[in-house]
Amino acid sequence: MPYRHLLVPSDGSERSLRAVHEAVQLASALGARITVLTVEQQPRMPVPGLGERLDAATLDALARAARQNGEKVVSEALAIAAGAGVPAEAERISGEQPHRAILAAAERLDCDLIVMASHGRGGFQRMLLGSETQRVLMQAGVPVLVIR
Repeated sequence: MPYRHLLVPSDGSERSLRAVHEAVQLASALGARITVLTVEQQPRMPVPGLGERLDAATLDALARAARQNGEKVVSEALAIAAGAGVPAEAERISGEQPHRAILAAAERLDCDLIVMASHGRGGFQRMLLGSETQRVLMQAGVPVLVIR
């Protein structure tokens, strides 16, 4: 099956940028297009008794920083695609669970391949932090290409 529309979730990390480069090369070879996705996680109020509470100004500053990072990630990924002549669009979504946003975007945008990075966490760290890539792999209705 030739892939026509690749979804490329990115958080701006080095591994994530490597996935963007790989997706752009693949899309170029296949004559496909890409959609770069960033998921801006909303800052959460800490549970009372587990540290200092964040005031509204701090929460607003964190949300603003997340938006700015999302803009930077999207701009960089779109520039990589443009440099290779690959048609690309961007989606910026706000949410707490990136894997759910990725899966929903893949379905909504009718993407036929998800290309994403694995951050290489293993063992105890993976158990504590979880793996968005693993969650996408387990639940995706389309193939997932994991870049390490």
